[in-house]
Amino acid sequence: MTTDHLFLRACFRRPVPRRPVWMMRQAGRYLPEYRATRAKAGNFLNLCKNPELACEVTLQPIDLMGVDAAILFSDILVIPEAMGMELRFLEGEGPSFPAPITSAADVRRLGDPDPEVELGYVMDALRLIRKELDNRVPLIGFTGAPWTLATYMVEGGGSKNFALIKRMLYAEPETLHQLLEKTTQAVIRYLTAQVAAGAQALQIFDTWGGVLSKPDFLEFSLRYIHRIVEAVPRQTPTGEKLPVIVFVKGGGQWLDEITATGCDVVGLDWTVDPAQARKIIGGRTAVQGNLDPTTLYAPPAVIEQRVAAMLRAFGDAPGHIVNLGHGILPDIPVEHARAFIRAGQAEVGK
Repeated sequence: MTTDHLFLRACFRRPVPRRPVWMMRQAGRYLPEYRATRAKAGNFLNLCKNPELACEVTLQPIDLMGVDAAILFSDILVIPEAMGMELRFLEGEGPSFPAPITSAADVRRLGDPDPEVELGYVMDALRLIRKELDNRVPLIGFTGAPWTLATYMVEGGGSKNFALIKRMLYAEPETLHQLLEKTTQAVIRYLTAQVAAGAQALQIFDTWGGVLSKPDFLEFSLRYIHRIVEAVPRQTPTGEKLPVIVFVKGGGQWLDEITATGCDVVGLDWTVDPAQARKIIGGRTAVQGNLDPTTLYAPPAVIEQRVAAMLRAFGDAPGHIVNLGHGILPDIPVEHARAFIRAGQAEVGK
């Protein structure tokens, strides 16, 4: 069976008959089928840690929505948990680390997890997903970027102003670098294991990179992303080329620097002008994005118009993967998500 998938061809800027489409958070609460599977698991973390159920929800957007790639169902924060931090998901409040990192001593106590042991449930899920996909579409593995992981580890959860980690950045930069170094090593091992378990592409999510100034982004985020891009396998165990996608929310001001990491695809959020992004990147990588996720609240006819305009803005050059500029929101009507996918897969605006 062919491994020459539409999505992978677009990642390497090869000609495609149409643009591939997938959605960040495509396995999620907007799907009734996802909510039913999550109810079987009892809670979100149990769902992540059950390979059979994680496989089930990973496949749902393929079977129900017709997207052109699958992305592993998991969470970026399984890495800090595997390093020894207690992780809780509180209903309606999001993730929480009851004992956050506050000192260099806390950093030293973090473990160096073996992906096949502490994160073995993720590898089991990947192997099962590949088997059940039966090569219909390629499988994307992923991780959070070290800076984004560190924000949760230091803040103890989500944050509005990132005061605790920024205080560490300015007052104890060496402690923060030690945390980022240790997390980077864990991420490299984790992604390498994902490739061995069946991932055919990798995405690095730097959700909170955009909260930094340019000098701080380069020092405390991008340098570690660059290390990861250089270190992870760039081909599968069977020899196929494996693309790496880097997505920095709020990173439109640093597209040249992000492209220079050596990644194959640069993910764009909805604040980035597609034509300007193409000009800055200059054909060095493919691009992914970037419809505002809230556009999917609009009627389907409006969604189709907005997607067609986005396709025209990205132009005819090969290497555009249609996606949202961030994850799909949980209360989006399913038919509106389908309208986005259909419009993205159409030739209109190409």
